[in-house]
Amino acid sequence: MHEIVSIQLGQKSNYEAYFTYSPQEEPLVDSDIHFRPGIGADGGETFTPRTLIYDLKNGFGSLRQFNALYEVAEPLHEQEKSWEGRIVTQKTPEVAPHQYQQSLDQGGAIPQLTPETVRYWSDFNRVYYHPRSIVKLNEYEHNFQSSSFQNWAAGEEIFRNLDNDADILDRDLRPFVEECDQLSAFQIFTSLDDAWGGFTARYVDKIRDEFGKKSIWLWGQEDGQPNQRGVRIAKATNVARSITSLAATVSVFVRLATPPHVVPEYVKLSEGSEWYSSALLSTAIESATLASRLKDQAGRVGLLSDIESIFGASGLPSILQLSSSISAPNSEPTRYAINGRQSSHINGDASHSNVDAEVSHLDIDFTPYDLDYNPEGEEKIFAQAKFNRDANGYKRLETEDAVFDNWERQRRRVEGLPSVEEYSSRVEFPLVDSFPQDLVQLLAPTKSFRVECALTSSSSTARRLKVLQKTIGRSLGFDEREDLLNSLAILSEPLQSTQGDDSSEYDDE
Repeated sequence: MHEIVSIQLGQKSNYEAYFTYSPQEEPLVDSDIHFRPGIGADGGETFTPRTLIYDLKNGFGSLRQFNALYEVAEPLHEQEKSWEGRIVTQKTPEVAPHQYQQSLDQGGAIPQLTPETVRYWSDFNRVYYHPRSIVKLNEYEHNFQSSSFQNWAAGEEIFRNLDNDADILDRDLRPFVEECDQLSAFQIFTSLDDAWGGFTARYVDKIRDEFGKKSIWLWGQEDGQPNQRGVRIAKATNVARSITSLAATVSVFVRLATPPHVVPEYVKLSEGSEWYSSALLSTAIESATLASRLKDQAGRVGLLSDIESIFGASGLPSILQLSSSISAPNSEPTRYAINGRQSSHINGDASHSNVDAEVSHLDIDFTPYDLDYNPEGEEKIFAQAKFNRDANGYKRLETEDAVFDNWERQRRRVEGLPSVEEYSSRVEFPLVDSFPQDLVQLLAPTKSFRVECALTSSSSTARRLKVLQKTIGRSLGFDEREDLLNSLAILSEPLQSTQGDDSSEYDDE
């Protein structure tokens, strides 16, 4: 077994990081990868996610630390035991459970969720968590209108204070790691443009120091909504700090806009609803990592470290772009050509000749949008991992999966060819009742849909980092400005030199 331990940091990440499967798909998915067995308060067996969930005070909504599986009377603190006087307990008013949660608890008819009634990510949560998974940060209170948690350095300070009081790895993370048979990776969901970026940077430093070369995948979300200039610059500065602190430390770094700037006509987002935008993003992230928890008969299986090796052979920073496309079951999959030629899939057998693989250009792009970014000019693709979920398409692909060995990947890099590999599965994305039912406008009602998605390393990353340099160039003091700009330049330079691209149009004057 190759378990993955997840760490969810903040509201956006907690909206995003849920994985659910309908009963008919469970036999094809190894749930032990993301879920752990345990014993509840009544001695019964439990099955809860291998995850840590961090959020601010009142950020969990109606979710309680001790749920029905672990309901126990709270013990008295030592101070209460020795106190002989009257004890007065003051509690923060609890958030009333959403009707959806009440129906799940009571086994009644499930009401349809709406963007108007979803207040917290816990309103549409479908699983029980172990009490150790819930970590509340009391330094800040969750407030939808508050800007007090927008300072990147505040996240660093909170982490250091918590870590000084009680080693966070020992208190929070190590119990989940030690119950794994063969831990394969950490998966971190966070936001990059606020204090969670600073918190994550220091957390990842400790994980890397403690667990060496273990795979660490980071899904970093950024606000995809338009903002006033001052807010935009402040968020860009936080993003720059997050990228320069994390990109060289983690194994894979994916920048994500929520919601994406442009979506196709068949996607209907609800303005201002994190439930809708996170649901759309989950179709891509869940699909891009599906291979790591599939059983052999369900499709091409691969650890997260196998997927990241597709990009590692290029020798370039693994700052990747995520894109996807959704279609109805039994529809014909779209195939894209590179350099105007249609090409076949690549077989890893040395007796077969390798030919140019096709690069996918999909219609939902989660790459953060930059006002000053110029999309004109040729985009050089260095490497791409493609993921295809299609009950029918899988039958066409199962004998011709695109597999390169490291020698072949390096050969293609030297020759200037992209390294493109595909993972296919017959497990389509399940449309469960916690998913917005009108988000994807398909021709007819369905219980699942096909998803094609791709993680891509390309030259556009260099240009986007240049835009980031230009945006923050005049907003910082001299010392920090020089450090950030130099660090961004170091990350972007290999991509520029590899493609021979002149990005001087973005240079700060």
